[in-house]
Amino acid sequence: MLIAPKVFGDHRGYFQESWNRKTFAEAGLRLDFVQDNLSFSRRGILRGLHFQNPNGQGKLVHVLQGEVYDVAVDIRRGSPTFGRSFGARLSADNHLQMYVPPGFAHGFSVLSETALFAYKCTEFYDPAAEHSLRFDDPDLGIPWPLEQAPTLSAKDQAAHRLKDFPPELLPVY
Repeated sequence: MLIAPKVFGDHRGYFQESWNRKTFAEAGLRLDFVQDNLSFSRRGILRGLHFQNPNGQGKLVHVLQGEVYDVAVDIRRGSPTFGRSFGARLSADNHLQMYVPPGFAHGFSVLSETALFAYKCTEFYDPAAEHSLRFDDPDLGIPWPLEQAPTLSAKDQAAHRLKDFPPELLPVY
């Protein structure tokens, strides 16, 4: 879900409410966040596609500085949208947020010189339950706006294609 929060600006700058439990609940998102994370990256870095199972995390993400291309992939077995992705440019200038539900793999590539990326998570990070899906899985066909091969972590370099994941590692719809 792509979210455009209200931004109130004037000659001094702007004010934005990035999270309000009541407002989000009225929009159908009844969320209980338990952990906040920040990620700082440079141009050409691609993080993801990551997911946890069990203990899937819902993530409300936005960019505090810079610009990224953010992607969510439905990896829930039995879902009518299994294997489909959604991507959007998120930036400090456009103020857009994305909610990535549990059961989706998530990742982003940095388009600006640097980017400061914020996550609000509905579950705690569980390294034993974390998995990586290949960002360039040809079956997903994600249109990453990359100028060159991205810089990946060792974990993301070793990631698997969706079709190669044992079914028990994927969440159920």
